[in-house]
Amino acid sequence: MFAAERRQLILEMVRANGAVSLRELARVVQTSEVTVRRDVRALEAEGLLDRRHGGAVLPGGFTRESGFPQKSHLATAEKTAIADLAASFVEEGEAIVVGAGTTTQELARRLARVPGLTVVTNSLLVAQALAHANRVEVVMTGGTLRGSNYALVGSGAEQSLQGLRVSRAFLSGSGLTAERGLSTSNMLSASVDRALVQAAAEVVVLADHTKLGTDTMFQTVPTDVITRLVTDEPPAHDDRAATELQALADQGVQIAVAGAAGNPGGDPVPPRQPRRDVALPGPRRGGPSGLRTATVLGETSAGAEQRARVADMRRR
Repeated sequence: MFAAERRQLILEMVRANGAVSLRELARVVQTSEVTVRRDVRALEAEGLLDRRHGGAVLPGGFTRESGFPQKSHLATAEKTAIADLAASFVEEGEAIVVGAGTTTQELARRLARVPGLTVVTNSLLVAQALAHANRVEVVMTGGTLRGSNYALVGSGAEQSLQGLRVSRAFLSGSGLTAERGLSTSNMLSASVDRALVQAAAEVVVLADHTKLGTDTMFQTVPTDVITRLVTDEPPAHDDRAATELQALADQGVQIAVAGAAGNPGGDPVPPRQPRRDVALPGPRRGGPSGLRTATVLGETSAGAEQRARVADMRRR
């Protein structure tokens, strides 16, 4: 493929999706990430797109929200690994809330065999993934259907969450920075996500590395409210993503990093295995098998150790 054709295809992908990782661009145009990075620089010089932390976005600073069909094909391997690891933090008999998104949908598929689980959600896709789980109770919010991401939003959704209290919330979004926390491009979605956060004792954010350092219009979860981030391992060249992870860890966010090689099947909850001691509050939990990496960074009191672990990610 000639450079002009390759760059036109890259531009079309970014225009269609709003934000695309270099890894995904390289896969689609069937070339190396080094070549894609060079093409992205050339397109940025022409003002046609902007580079962002291991990917490319529409020009203008804030990325627009992609629809579900586009999101479902982005960073699929990373989302699978994140969902595998996030599922290991859920205990039998818990009550949790799960927000809307393609990554949380992957998580829901892995929760279908957790006995005695109660899941409160505003996502039709999450509810569908759990519809045939005999031992899981699904509670849906009210609200108005937002077709672009199959989520219930509006005052009805927010009011149905009043007075609710669960152990933890699992949320995703459009961007995550240490400065502003989790954010999204839609005001109605942001408002419901904030209501979900208010109902939970702990907040777990699921975000692949392409969202690290990306800022969008509406803040949903401030950094100081996020208990844990579950993400994938950034590419070796992506120093900015690793720096963002360190900044989040310095603010007290526990960082759990999963490798891209998750369970190929995706539906069952992976078997629990003993995990080495890590700096986490409460009882330790077993993690899923088949992960290339499963790292947990503790709180900021162990800052030197955290910096060493993030530095190790950069060298990989």
